[in-house]
Amino acid sequence: MGSSSGQTGTHTYQSLAEDRPFGFVEPPKRPTGRLIMHSMAMFGREFCYAVEAAYVTPVLLSVGLPKSLYSTVWLLSPILGFLLQPVVGSASDHCRSSWGRRRPYILALSIMMLLGMALYLNGDTVISALVANPRRKLVWAITITMIGVVLFDFAADFIDGPIKAYLFDVCSHQDKERGLHYHALFTGFGGALGYLLGAMDWAHLGMGRMLGTEFQVMFFFSALVLTLCFIIHLCSISETPLRDVAEAVPPQPAPQGPPLPSEALYDYGSIEKVKNGYGNPELAVQGGKNKNPAPQTRRTMTMKSLLRALVSMPAHYRCLCISHLIGWTAFLSNMLFFTDFMGQIVFQGDPYSPHNSTEFLIYERGVEVGCWGLCINSVSSSLYSYFQKSLVSYIGLKGLYFMGYFLFGLGTGFIGLFPNVYSTLVLCALFGVMSSTLYTVPFNLIAEYHREEEEERHKLAPGGALDSSGRGKGVDCAALTCMVQLAQILVGGGLGFLVNTAGSVIVVVITASAVALIGCCFVALFVRYVN
Repeated sequence: MGSSSGQTGTHTYQSLAEDRPFGFVEPPKRPTGRLIMHSMAMFGREFCYAVEAAYVTPVLLSVGLPKSLYSTVWLLSPILGFLLQPVVGSASDHCRSSWGRRRPYILALSIMMLLGMALYLNGDTVISALVANPRRKLVWAITITMIGVVLFDFAADFIDGPIKAYLFDVCSHQDKERGLHYHALFTGFGGALGYLLGAMDWAHLGMGRMLGTEFQVMFFFSALVLTLCFIIHLCSISETPLRDVAEAVPPQPAPQGPPLPSEALYDYGSIEKVKNGYGNPELAVQGGKNKNPAPQTRRTMTMKSLLRALVSMPAHYRCLCISHLIGWTAFLSNMLFFTDFMGQIVFQGDPYSPHNSTEFLIYERGVEVGCWGLCINSVSSSLYSYFQKSLVSYIGLKGLYFMGYFLFGLGTGFIGLFPNVYSTLVLCALFGVMSSTLYTVPFNLIAEYHREEEEERHKLAPGGALDSSGRGKGVDCAALTCMVQLAQILVGGGLGFLVNTAGSVIVVVITASAVALIGCCFVALFVRYVN
């Protein structure tokens, strides 16, 4: 991460939000409507996630996927995401597209999500129409379906980091907090609507008969919702592209005249032009101040330099990543096996019985009720996200973080110890508290850390460069969301072993409770909170 712009492979960039001769200025206040438009991406993503949760297992079973390949399907995507997400986060920090830094990546990932859904929901139908040989048809159907599931999961997990970094780039600190709350609110609404649509019996309705199967019906709704939501999101708040200093600053003396509105540059990450200042902040320097603004100098990002940037993260960032890993491990341990827990433990059904047996029908009924529990979780998450804005002024981010883990740990513990249909559905509301906490509080803390660093940097050296560690908002958000993929790897690789060892799926919710309660202690003792 050298600082010499004359070395091969280096580029010098000027971030107008951070290198101003007039001091640090936050982006303007964003209207509520713009923040809601920005949050529509989370609505669309979570809607498609809910559809996948409801249909991916039936799809995989219908194409004849061998049990030996199940772990491959569920582990390949998080492994790829864990390895590649920081790379894309860093690349977006340095993206010089005329459309902005984050939106090109968001657009590409949303197209990947759409393609993945098309493959796993329609792949079997397309292959059946194109391939006549039964053996080849089976192989191709399994292959296309697996590729679709992995591609969708990969893109849907991946896209969260650029979305959060996009919000942080274009919003003031207060709007970041508001935006994160709207993100969690619409995440819950999207999940609830997706689960409700997935619970409907489309095969016996007119649309199901018109489109062929319920898989095609859900693809129609998913593609429509995802496309509309991401179009709205990408049009919500414009970004200003990152500029190369060599191109942005011509070699000429600073002008000593009035502001030049016709040549005014945009504040980095906003759509508002610089007001009450010179048209070119790098050139319009009065009284000899800041004659040598320190540009941000970086070499082309490599895997080695990226790893160095991640390793050199401050200790409080690493503690936040660990707490996020603990939280998502607990949450996914419960959520990924929740419908199976309802079918086997609460309803006492048997998924391995013949499909026309009473035990199997009871199990299916438990799975359906479990889907309603997941819907309650999504609605609860939305409602809690709304009240978070009021709670944070009383108990702070530390209180919100601790309460989310603690209530989830208690709820899953009671479910495991006293499995009952009605009490389990009621306690599903506590799952929503946890999901809302995981979607908001850690990213609020990232925003607090960045604001503190920016204030310190401009206080000590106005117009100074970013630290030389090579970290940016994209890398930090990517490192945080990488913990979700790592949690999926741990859950996918470890809980199956625990269930086989214990001989009962009840060990899943007990494990989730224990991990969440450990997380309570961690967020209280080791996570740093900004006063």
